[in-house]
Amino acid sequence: MSLLVIDSDTLDIVPWEDERTLHGAFDPRSGYVERFWLALIGPSTTWLLRRIAAGLDASPGGFSMPLAETARAIGLGDRAGRHSAFVRTLSRMVVFDLARPAGPARLEVLRRLPPLSRRQLGHLSVELQRDHEAWTASQGNLTPGDAARRRSRQLALSLLELGEEPEEAERQLMRWRYHPAMANESVSWAVQRHRQALDAAAGVDAVASPHVTSGCDAGLSVPPTVTATQPLIAGSR
Repeated sequence: MSLLVIDSDTLDIVPWEDERTLHGAFDPRSGYVERFWLALIGPSTTWLLRRIAAGLDASPGGFSMPLAETARAIGLGDRAGRHSAFVRTLSRMVVFDLARPAGPARLEVLRRLPPLSRRQLGHLSVELQRDHEAWTASQGNLTPGDAARRRSRQLALSLLELGEEPEEAERQLMRWRYHPAMANESVSWAVQRHRQALDAAAGVDAVASPHVTSGCDAGLSVPPTVTATQPLIAGSR
């Protein structure tokens, strides 16, 4: 593996807008990356990509990344040198085409990772290849746009279930690079689904309560429990 040569204590990180990530790509913090990319690039590179994604969420135009501090933060110590573990981690991002040098002490990094290629899948264990095949089958025959919309909706629902307000959930989806119109539609859908789940749960609790004894109350029809859909492996978790 060819190693990066970095003659600086910091590295300027800027987003790499690549056509591979326009549709069907995954946030580094997603389940897809954790399940499949992790086995290919290793834990240190995965953690670094997640840390960079958080930095680009906060500073979409780019930010300056202190090398020693970042290395310590992901458990690689602060040992300097061309062959240090941290330099190897940075170089691995370039080798796997997840980042590319853009000048002295400057690195363009993908905000979202593409699905594994057929060649990359061949490097996974047989078990993971089967898991990936099952995941692919679960996506059905969705177009890239429909798949992105489904992931956006599932992420929005997960955010609401975690206690986020709808406005913040919408902003978070846009930080994850979903189109504003899709983010708005997804949150509206998630709000309705979340309300249905809460209403259904409240109805079940009311019927189960010993205080509900009147004939009128007892005669109420109880909607079936709606279990909130957990997000499938998606752009962000």
